[in-house]
Amino acid sequence: MASRSTTAGTIGVPAATAIGVGGMMGAGLYTLLGFAAETAGVWLFGSFLVGGLVSVFSVYSYAKLGARYPSRGGAAEFLIRCFGDGVVSGGLNVFQFLGWIIAMALYAAGFAGYLMHLFGLHDERAGKAIGVGLVLALMALNFIGSKVVGRSELFVVGIELVIILVFVIIAATKAEPSNFTDQAGGRGLLGVLIGAGVLYVTYEGFGVVTNSAGDMADPKRELPRAMYSALAIVLVIHTTVSVMVVLVMKLKDIDANAGHVLAAAGQAVLGTVGLVAISTAALLATASAVNATLYGNANLAYTVAKSGEMPADFARGIWRSGTWGLVAAGGLTCLFVIFFPLAAVGQMASLAFLIVYGSVSLGHLRVRRETGANAWMLITSVALNAGLFLVLLVHSIRSGSPSTWLTLLAVLAASFAFEYVYRRKTGRHLRISKASLDAESRVHST
Repeated sequence: MASRSTTAGTIGVPAATAIGVGGMMGAGLYTLLGFAAETAGVWLFGSFLVGGLVSVFSVYSYAKLGARYPSRGGAAEFLIRCFGDGVVSGGLNVFQFLGWIIAMALYAAGFAGYLMHLFGLHDERAGKAIGVGLVLALMALNFIGSKVVGRSELFVVGIELVIILVFVIIAATKAEPSNFTDQAGGRGLLGVLIGAGVLYVTYEGFGVVTNSAGDMADPKRELPRAMYSALAIVLVIHTTVSVMVVLVMKLKDIDANAGHVLAAAGQAVLGTVGLVAISTAALLATASAVNATLYGNANLAYTVAKSGEMPADFARGIWRSGTWGLVAAGGLTCLFVIFFPLAAVGQMASLAFLIVYGSVSLGHLRVRRETGANAWMLITSVALNAGLFLVLLVHSIRSGSPSTWLTLLAVLAASFAFEYVYRRKTGRHLRISKASLDAESRVHST
């Protein structure tokens, strides 16, 4: 029997579930709720349910891959496992790195929107400055010490959950069921599907659970339980909050406060106290999301560089004076904050993760005999991700904002172009990390 890692068994199902809830709960809910309501109308909760359903199949794929190939690399290593050493896996991993940057721009823009609403500011340039300032401040925090980055995450999630719970309880006493009879602003089933596409990024955090598989005593059993539990908890929270928002606000008011609708709902329920409480939770959630994603994306650059897909200077980690991954992630995030509004980066982020998760399931079909995955579950995952992607893409094209979808497709093309040129120029090849191989060996030995 191979020797077990000293970290094996340090993370159990409750801890991994908490990681998943923390990864999914927060920023997306605060920033995109109002924009999804523009198409879903009073059936906003249906958009969350559809997004959750699509996520179930992606979770299935990730759980099977994580149990078979336990590592801290997550999707970065899954793509190499699934597609092998080639431009496909390399390009998708570069695109994944850029997708997280777009997500960070969403969170930073959301932070700016809530702060401006709280203080009654309306200058768009001030909002851009606030978003960029947040990213730069958190970059500085990461430079000072990476140990500080993760310590506040559980605390922030706890505060959020308490505030949201209080909001739901009080909102239930002031609910107006007649609000559901107002169908104005909705587009039926198509509107619900478009809303689901917009909100898909609110579920993207489930992938972080797979990064803990290498520290589980029995990832084959524990990882799926943790991932499904986290998704179920977040799905209940998201749908409940969306129902309460519709019950305490008219659609016209939701549309008017799209970028900060939860703060407006809090004000409708509890006046100034509600406004301040929800705004505080939103600011904590969005800042925390930028902080955690900035750190994680810098280390994704580290993982991807170690596998041969990015310049070697990215492979030194923040804690070892390798700052290029952090600088690149922060700098590119600032550019997206400056040049794109909140709704645009929200759509781009969801489109990006629909591509990544669909691609993982597609590649998973090639190794399903190793993972024991059901082919039809994977095919369904690919089909649902592709379908939701097309619905959101067509909506983006028809909404008259070509910069959104053109930029996203340009980022996708640039990712593969970079990988192709870099591979040809350097001759580097992709490789699985030693930590992943050790963890995999431990799974087989138990």
